[in-house]
Amino acid sequence: MKSVHPLQPFRTFLTALAGLAALAVTSSAATPTRPNVIFILADDLGWADTTLYGHTKFHQTPHLDRLAKRGMTFSRAYSASPLCSPTRSAVLTGLSPARTGITTPNGHSPEIVLQATVGATGPATIPAVMPKTVTRLATTYHTIPKSLKAAGYATAHFGKWHLGAPPYSPLQHGFDVDLPHWPGPGPAGSFVAPWKFKDFDADPGQPDQHIEDRMAKEATAFIEKNKDRPFFVNYWMFSVHAPFDAKKALIEKHRARVNPADPQRSPTYAAMVESMDDAIGTLLDTLDRLKLADKTIIIFASDNGGNMYNVVDGTTPTSNAPLRGGKATVFEGGVRTPLVIAWPGLTTAGTRSDALVQSEDYYPTLLAGLGLPSAPGQKFDGTSILPALKGQPFARDAVFTYFPHAPGVPDWLPPAVAVHQGDWKLIRLFFAGENGAHRYHLYNLRTDLGEKTNLAAQEPARVKALDALIEKFLADTQAVTPVRNPAFNAKTYRLADEGKQKSDTKQKTDTKKKNRPAAP
Repeated sequence: MKSVHPLQPFRTFLTALAGLAALAVTSSAATPTRPNVIFILADDLGWADTTLYGHTKFHQTPHLDRLAKRGMTFSRAYSASPLCSPTRSAVLTGLSPARTGITTPNGHSPEIVLQATVGATGPATIPAVMPKTVTRLATTYHTIPKSLKAAGYATAHFGKWHLGAPPYSPLQHGFDVDLPHWPGPGPAGSFVAPWKFKDFDADPGQPDQHIEDRMAKEATAFIEKNKDRPFFVNYWMFSVHAPFDAKKALIEKHRARVNPADPQRSPTYAAMVESMDDAIGTLLDTLDRLKLADKTIIIFASDNGGNMYNVVDGTTPTSNAPLRGGKATVFEGGVRTPLVIAWPGLTTAGTRSDALVQSEDYYPTLLAGLGLPSAPGQKFDGTSILPALKGQPFARDAVFTYFPHAPGVPDWLPPAVAVHQGDWKLIRLFFAGENGAHRYHLYNLRTDLGEKTNLAAQEPARVKALDALIEKFLADTQAVTPVRNPAFNAKTYRLADEGKQKSDTKQKTDTKKKNRPAAP
């Protein structure tokens, strides 16, 4: 009989253990950890408010430029709405505001409305009765954080929410962390501490801390804690929404740089932009320090265009020139926004794209790029833009902006819906034409970016074709649309007043009241 060394069973065990370890390493290499995701959403930041597109000499955004050098900058990115909450709902769900019914920023309203309904009445001065909007994002919706959490991501929300207080807060929508857990439309009281958040104060020894400094610090702590697992940071900035205040030193810095001939000349707003940009720098520094930059997807966008109806430092907060209009309008200034996406291994550093993209696209793009399934029965109004991110041809039929309201801001219009297709844009004004027919604005944005020449009368066939797309979109999304106003008195409606700011929407600078946010 062959003799067996007394240690042979132990050696066999060690050999088997080593084999299992090698198999584990091989398996791990075959299924690498998914990249982290950071989604930064600025509030009311206009397309011309950054140095990304060469339309400002006053605002300074070096860290945003730094991010752009790492990824792709989009020149034709659109928010789902010219107001914040509708866009926020679209980002989270991939669904149009026309489908969710969230078409105004009423997330802080005490009234809980989960289903849009046809409006009952309207003033005699408006041709259409506006629908009653949804005021909360229902927790039944599939959201980005729910999908990522199911895939093993740690999830956190920092900053503004404005889609509902508990039980509709971020904690009920898939986030593990929510700071400062605030449902309001802007920072509580001011950007600079002391704040009025419940159970959330400035850091000890920093009585004048800026809210974005604190939010970036909290996001950094979350990243450090979860650096060894995939994480999703949803940083929805309070900046640069009203109230209009900032660090005093930065205001004085920019006051010395004001050019009275420049339409962007508010030193307070420029200081707010700088603090916003500094927060981006803090996150980039954190990723570099932890060696996570090559493992982290970063999306930077804005919820709508720049604010052109408030007053600060004796002027409007900003100018969206060369675009027309601003926040709360369906003109380009209200919906064309900055967008930078840095996706390691996918985007080529320092590239630009003129692909047509919209807020609804981010969710399906993340699922496709991360190899994650959509939920059973889940549908999107957006589409994956992975081809564009790879620099490949990316063709889509159209994107839509549904805004059935008429706030009296500069360049306001009656309740409307718009479609972008190629170089063309059509705006339908519900029941605002002769004898209650719809009225239209048609623009060729390649030759008329400022939307100065309405070509609807010269291009009836194009109007008809684009309006058919609008009609299909409204039907597909089951949108609750405006109805003709039986109380409308055409004699009270002066077309010449369309687009002129109504006095009750303008808010003057009031340092004692900290420039409380004005609606919308």
